[in-house]
Amino acid sequence: MTATTLAQKLIARAAGRASVLPGETVTCSVDLAMFHDSSGPRRLQPMLAELEAQIWDKRKVVLVLDHYVPERDDESRRIVRIARDWAAEQALPHVYDSQGICHIVVPERGHIHPGMFCVGGDSHSPTGGAFGAYMFGIGATEMLGVVVTGQIWLEVPQTILMHWRGRLARGVSAKDMMLAMLGRFGMNGGRYQAVEYAGDAVAALSMAERMTLANMSAELGAQVGLIAPDSTTRHWLVDHDVDVSGIDFDHWRSDDGSADERHDFDASALAPQVALPHSPANVQPVSSLDATPIDVAYIGACTGAKLDDLRAAASVLKGRKVAAGVQLLVAPASMQERGVAEGDGTMSILVEAGATLLPSACGACAGYGHAIPEGSTVISSTARNFKGRMGAADARVYLGSPYTVAASALMGRVSDAREVLA
Repeated sequence: MTATTLAQKLIARAAGRASVLPGETVTCSVDLAMFHDSSGPRRLQPMLAELEAQIWDKRKVVLVLDHYVPERDDESRRIVRIARDWAAEQALPHVYDSQGICHIVVPERGHIHPGMFCVGGDSHSPTGGAFGAYMFGIGATEMLGVVVTGQIWLEVPQTILMHWRGRLARGVSAKDMMLAMLGRFGMNGGRYQAVEYAGDAVAALSMAERMTLANMSAELGAQVGLIAPDSTTRHWLVDHDVDVSGIDFDHWRSDDGSADERHDFDASALAPQVALPHSPANVQPVSSLDATPIDVAYIGACTGAKLDDLRAAASVLKGRKVAAGVQLLVAPASMQERGVAEGDGTMSILVEAGATLLPSACGACAGYGHAIPEGSTVISSTARNFKGRMGAADARVYLGSPYTVAASALMGRVSDAREVLA
């Protein structure tokens, strides 16, 4: 019997096939189509109207308003109004308005579980792969086809296995793992194939940390980023009121030796990493940087402001104050996780350290909200640091983990959190 990858198993199920092989083109049935206020109604509405077409199954559509909220100008108000009006007109059952970033809100509201085949109108849609689901980003024209037919064609990818042995040290996180891979392989390292993360270090990660790896598979150039579901996945889903009784967790994993390519890493030897301007792949260990003063420390985005991220930052900042002249901005990834962080004291620690809290939305990560001053040097927990990405065209943005961002805010320069935690 031929060894089969997790990606092949997920695609075969969606295509109604017993098996599929890399390079084959198949048509897959979509279990979930997600889009947001920027990628969805304002583009889909006119195309659907012109075709006089209807949504194939409204129960399988999720709309999240996260990019242009809270509305700060007339253009934002126009885009958000289109989304709200269309959602009401279509009587969509799954609409999350100003509840947080789509990649966090969709799983925490129970819409993703192992075995699913999903598409999203956003490049960071591979986040769903952390749950053992095949999820990838598509454009508006492709989304139109999905919304009308419930199907999409796909060329079965090869699988690149990133195997991490050992355990991460305190102050080192999944963000550092991804930055290390980006530094090694570049932004086309995934070659639009399926990248799977495995090994003892990955198994030890929380779901939030796994979501960071899957999420930034987009930066690695992969179509999807997959992690086989296990007991950690099961417990997380149960805690979020997902019925797991019909899910065969043992099936949704790659057979031994099935990957087309394998790369090995030692998590125990990994030091905190930072991406220098202006590319996520321009990576160095934090310790190798010369003293780099910062103006802004930003903890936000689907990549870097989940509950575990907020707690990581709080572990560095507890009982301490942000350096003079540094602005620490915190935008929790969802209202639900923000509420938990408020209840357990995490938010209080951040505020007492000097943080300014921002809305739970995409915000400065996508260049909205005017949070990043012109000419500033920024250390950010976001996924991208392209020139102008965070709004200010001349800002110099460094990327790091929430640990690194918090330590840098504390020291006033790009810093290694291990020095503080020690």
